[in-house]
Amino acid sequence: MPRSVLAVDIGGTKFAAALVGPEGDVRAAERAATPPGGDAETLWKALDALITAVAGDTPVDGVGIGCGGPMTWPEGAVSPLNMPGWRAFPLRGRLAARFPGVPVRIHNDAVCVAAAEHWRGAGRGSANMLGMVVSTGVGGGLILGDRLIDGGSGNAGHIGHVVVDPDGPACECGGRGCLEAVARGPGLAAWALEQGWIPGRASGASESGTAGPAYVEATAASGRRLALDAAAGDAVALAAMERAGRAVGLAVASATHLCDLDVVTIGGGLSQAGRLLFDPLEETLRAHVRLDFARRVRVVPASLGQDAGLVGAAALVLAADRYWSPRR
Repeated sequence: MPRSVLAVDIGGTKFAAALVGPEGDVRAAERAATPPGGDAETLWKALDALITAVAGDTPVDGVGIGCGGPMTWPEGAVSPLNMPGWRAFPLRGRLAARFPGVPVRIHNDAVCVAAAEHWRGAGRGSANMLGMVVSTGVGGGLILGDRLIDGGSGNAGHIGHVVVDPDGPACECGGRGCLEAVARGPGLAAWALEQGWIPGRASGASESGTAGPAYVEATAASGRRLALDAAAGDAVALAAMERAGRAVGLAVASATHLCDLDVVTIGGGLSQAGRLLFDPLEETLRAHVRLDFARRVRVVPASLGQDAGLVGAAALVLAADRYWSPRR
């Protein structure tokens, strides 16, 4: 009977681990909160305990890991921006020592999501695809010719730093007007607050403009709160979602012209806003893809939900012919 691959998905708010079968089926999964403010060993011990709960003594055929960057790739020393306890932490090396004799492979978490959607999700059947995550950050992965494209440092497909507004807001990368600076949830909420948005007012979650519970919720989950208020008809929240949709549409148009894409899948928290995001995205995209070859591109919601990162991490081992470069 075919064995499983251990898949690990590292995030700033949660760790996830699962056994994934040969067809991308998630056979067992566990999730745990990322220890807030944890140092390197505290974070490792939490991950190790989660892996033990999932895999125990079960033999596995390999380990796939998705983790936020930056990282040295493919060596896998990670320094996730939202996890200050790990700086140049040898995550791949630690897991390779824990699981000797099997392949242990790591990639950017957004790249893993793209691989998952291409392998088993909304991009299945497309040879040329961009997979995007629009959430607290904006990332992506690129499939061309039915293979994951790594680029020189493993960062190909990083659409979050395509410039969509040269005079736009400053980005954490040091640039200005990047898609991530405009469309990521916290940045979008900050813009809406500057325009007079009162979180929760439209949906009845707040009775005043003071920094009460609704404001705290907006700070913790700003994209979700903004989408809820937009759905309830708040004019500023609607304008913010249109702003995000236009920015994503511009970036997708550029990527389509550059890479001759068939499909773009979009996942992440902000994508759950549905038509509030996708309608202005589609309108902007169609206004800018005027060449015949570019008009065929389709933009669709990602379909694998919270399992996408795990399925994509497993694909680094289970479907290595497409998602892992043999030179590595």
